[in-house]
Amino acid sequence: MPDPVLPDPVPLTGCPYKADPYPLYERMREAGPVHRVLFPSGVRAWLVTGYDAAQAALTDDRLGKDHDRGNDRWRARASIMPEPQHSRLQVHLLHQDPPRHTHMRRLVTDAFAPRRIERLRPRFQELADALVDALPERGPADLVAHFAAVFPFRVLAEVIGLPSALADRFDRDWGKVVQPVGPTDPGRARYEARLHGLQSYIAEVVRDKRAHPADDLLGRLVAARDAGELSRAERDSMIFQLLVAGQEPVTNQITTALIALLRHPDQLARLVGDPSLLPGAVEELLRYDSAFELTTWRFFDRDSDLHGTTVPAGDSVIVSLCAANRDPRRFKDPDTLDLGRGPNPHLAFGHGIHFCPGAALARAELRVALGTLTARLPGLRLAIADEDLPWITAVLGRGTHHLPVVYDRRR
Repeated sequence: MPDPVLPDPVPLTGCPYKADPYPLYERMREAGPVHRVLFPSGVRAWLVTGYDAAQAALTDDRLGKDHDRGNDRWRARASIMPEPQHSRLQVHLLHQDPPRHTHMRRLVTDAFAPRRIERLRPRFQELADALVDALPERGPADLVAHFAAVFPFRVLAEVIGLPSALADRFDRDWGKVVQPVGPTDPGRARYEARLHGLQSYIAEVVRDKRAHPADDLLGRLVAARDAGELSRAERDSMIFQLLVAGQEPVTNQITTALIALLRHPDQLARLVGDPSLLPGAVEELLRYDSAFELTTWRFFDRDSDLHGTTVPAGDSVIVSLCAANRDPRRFKDPDTLDLGRGPNPHLAFGHGIHFCPGAALARAELRVALGTLTARLPGLRLAIADEDLPWITAVLGRGTHHLPVVYDRRR
């Protein structure tokens, strides 16, 4: 029986929820693994909250990702991105099932292979140091605007082969197209303008790669389309996914990791005193507050049982990675930040065939970013009250718009 204290559906809305969703997730886990939830857009979905249930859902081959599986109830509220952009930009890896997913994923895995990423780490360090060099001597500084929002995109450009002239012209505001607004929302016109701007930019990237062929990821995607291995929509969607999903989640993860450290000065001091803790610290910070709070949609093609709950065909099923990563049945003292925790089998990058292909890159970026900031900004602390942190309202992700800090001096 559902918890009588929890509403049905459970609303996943409001500033208190976005600032700290964990008390609600705890109540949901205790009441059962699956709950009907309501998103700000009006979409009703089924949310999976426990670790074991999440891991099972992420590997359940009955659940498909293709949007064509969604029923009319879901489509009426969730298909907010208008045509033709929805058809042209939403057929990337996150919305594909095998065998098409297998073929498309194979095109990107080499670019994000751990050995290649490790070879590039000295360059990532140069980029991080240059950004810290540009910070004020003692602050204040906004570590989102002047570091976390810049560093991941500069790294991404190097990894995928985005020319510097084009990288310099990328507008981070375009990334907000993954925070869609409904047709009657006052911000709809701005949202559609972002879509058009991003689509034009992708077309320019394709033209540049055709004019200057190169053996890099973007060049290979353009060549795959020209060879008939990808449709135009698949090519453009994959570039869209790289530019947006390859940047914004890392920006947000740097931010949530820094906030966690600033809220736990004992753990921050521990890391500063022993930088060898950094690899394990990154894993714990990913577990403790993942920037990818929820997965994207999954669908059953027929009415199906999900951990004792009947889910109608075409209703959306979403997994809460954050709720799974704080499950006390899997992690001892899950609400405690312990940079020495091990083992740490968190689900921050997902699980199964849709495990994030850029996980090695994200881990390297986080190690470089957090290692550089904590070493070079001694006395790092918030410049505003914790309760004044401006958390983003994105449905699937966690992060803040700004992170104002001060520090003793810039080393």
